[in-house]
Amino acid sequence: MPKRILVIFVAILAGFGLAQFASRQSGAPSWWPDRERDKQVRYFRDVLQMVKENYVGDAPADYASLTRAALDGMVGQLDPHSQFLVAEEYAETEDELTNAFTGVGIQVEQRDGHIVIVAAIPATPAARAGLRRGDHLVKIDGQELVNPTLDSTIKLVRGEPGSQVSLTVFRPSQNKNFDYTVQRERIQLNSVRLTSVLPGSVGYLQITQFSERTGEEFQKALEGLEQDGITSLIIDLRNNPGGLLEAAIAVCDEFFEPGELIAYTQGRTPESRENHLAQGDHPKRTYPVAILVNGGTASAAEIVAGAMRDTQRAVIVGEKTFGKGSVQSVIELDNGEGLRLTTARYYTPSGVTIHEKGISPQAELEISADEEARLRVQQTRADDGDTEDTTEKPILDLQLAAAEEILAGVRAARGNK
Repeated sequence: MPKRILVIFVAILAGFGLAQFASRQSGAPSWWPDRERDKQVRYFRDVLQMVKENYVGDAPADYASLTRAALDGMVGQLDPHSQFLVAEEYAETEDELTNAFTGVGIQVEQRDGHIVIVAAIPATPAARAGLRRGDHLVKIDGQELVNPTLDSTIKLVRGEPGSQVSLTVFRPSQNKNFDYTVQRERIQLNSVRLTSVLPGSVGYLQITQFSERTGEEFQKALEGLEQDGITSLIIDLRNNPGGLLEAAIAVCDEFFEPGELIAYTQGRTPESRENHLAQGDHPKRTYPVAILVNGGTASAAEIVAGAMRDTQRAVIVGEKTFGKGSVQSVIELDNGEGLRLTTARYYTPSGVTIHEKGISPQAELEISADEEARLRVQQTRADDGDTEDTTEKPILDLQLAAAEEILAGVRAARGNK
């Protein structure tokens, strides 16, 4: 009897050991300690203690500061896109995803040593107060701006919703200063803008980034253009840094048939592949499409360009794209902090990765850095009705003009006007 009990006990132990081995092989939590991990944790703890007790200098050397510095270094060395986020940075990441911020609603640029208002966004506190494009920011809350930078100025203007900020601006057209007291609000920016119909019934719109509302904004803008009778479409993705993969899928979905593969992501393990399929709940769209790209077109914007090119739904015009084909997951940690971690790479429908390769346009046309900078300012001002401070003569957008010519040729080849 004791021998039988011993055999059963040994069998139980063997089964438990095999289960733990299998769970460790599959990455599941294990009751057995990970000796290598624990060894390295002890090593880190010893160094942390040594620095805490012996460091003499100005840098903070408390446990919390040292731990955050270590986390920042650990994650930052993985790749350029992974990052440990302190609370302020994590909050800013949330703003990026929603394309919203707290402020007064002005877009600014640094010009000749001055911070100049490029536009007062319509229906914002700045626009209601009377701030104008071309105004120079001179003082913020009575503090004179001396050798200002964009980042420092933006931080002074932003603040808690409902709080007030005093702005003193110099208006060159009237050669005098004006004082404004403006209440801060939560500002929601549109990522789809400059929607218009160009000569020849060519629809045009620009997507500045891919945020939570981009799919909805794009669908609304596209339907509006179609009601205006467009016969072709230009989607401007130049200098679009990307954003949410789901938003890119939603934009492509407007042109794909139900069940078609738009893109897929592949993580560390074979079973982590995730296919992103079209829902296709829209009328069939057969008009020709051109997509404008350049070296600032990245990530989710490259997904749109790659998927549309792969399936021959669009011609790509401009310059080779940036080549960021990795997916970053934003993970919330304790104390309002977070982690932006590369967890997968994405692929176009044909299985091509654009990571560190980019997308080469079918119609390649480069413009100078100076021309690009002037065009960006020109585009930013395009939807502002204020005609003051228009000292610079508009320049021709060569890439846009090339896209228009290509679409005219496609329509002619199809027998359309």
